[in-house]
Amino acid sequence: MKLNFLFVSIVSVFFLSCQSEQMNEKEIDTQNKKADSISIQLNSPELKAVNKELVKDANNPELYQKRAKVYLQLKQHEEAVNDAKLAIRLDSTQSGYYMTLVDVYFAQNRTRLAKELLLSIEKKFPENTEALLKLAELYYLVKQYQNAITYVNKALQIDESLATAYYLKGSVYRESGDTAKAVSSLETAIEQNNKFEDAFYDLGIIYAARKNPLALEYYNNVLKINPNNSNALYARAKFYQDLNKPDEAIREYQNIVIKNKNCDQCYYNLAAIYLEIKKDNKSALENFTKAIEINPNYLEAYFARGFTYAKMKDTKSARADYNMCLKIEPNYEAAIKGLNQLK
Repeated sequence: MKLNFLFVSIVSVFFLSCQSEQMNEKEIDTQNKKADSISIQLNSPELKAVNKELVKDANNPELYQKRAKVYLQLKQHEEAVNDAKLAIRLDSTQSGYYMTLVDVYFAQNRTRLAKELLLSIEKKFPENTEALLKLAELYYLVKQYQNAITYVNKALQIDESLATAYYLKGSVYRESGDTAKAVSSLETAIEQNNKFEDAFYDLGIIYAARKNPLALEYYNNVLKINPNNSNALYARAKFYQDLNKPDEAIREYQNIVIKNKNCDQCYYNLAAIYLEIKKDNKSALENFTKAIEINPNYLEAYFARGFTYAKMKDTKSARADYNMCLKIEPNYEAAIKGLNQLK
């Protein structure tokens, strides 16, 4: 599943003043000089523009919020933290300022601090569903599924139309093995938002695992929304392959590599189809080789190419590929067995 929030671990304790206060001139000057330096260094017109606004209105919290988001996009995390905190100092009544700080902490891999801030947001802004859902996802990622569901339900009590909440609930159920509830929640997410790519995609994955043709309908819906969704394109090709529809799978993989020449797994799967189903050793070799050219450490591709060479009685080439496997993974049993079988 693709999620929109990043969570990791941190060390520190968060303290934030809830009272608005004016910054002194020295602090303003220091902050803006550093910002000007960074805007020049990174050649960022967005940063230059907001700096210009701050020169005219240095105590405007919305401008620090705006600059914090620009810093976040530029991966200038410490500066983003400073500006988000300044925005909060100037106006502690805006939940969005706190959420920007949460986003920066996530980007910094400071999960514990982000969690503590989210819990404080929940108390200060109990109707903030975004904070509730981020807490839910945090618990989901650490496999505390009941806590995740609790926070999703809190958000849904505030707004029962939240597509993201149903999507997250579906993800929790899917991961915990309850695919029936997962399907129900994901379908509800789509009812709330009929352009929800990830929900369509995850339903496709669930049905594909059952080899149910409904998977194709869900993948096709993803591609109607976003024709360039590489995950859905690959999943559709793989589903045709798993259904033993080689011609459809070949067509899909070939369409993918026209746009993405670096899809090593596409070439590998094409080669497998040519080798196992089409009995076309030459085409199999060509595609295994392309996969290896893209990924020189593609262990399985070396082994499969070696196996193909062995079938074609090219012992020298087979031995070279099996030995390459052992360079990548010294105890690779399949390659050891393959070498022992060569005459």
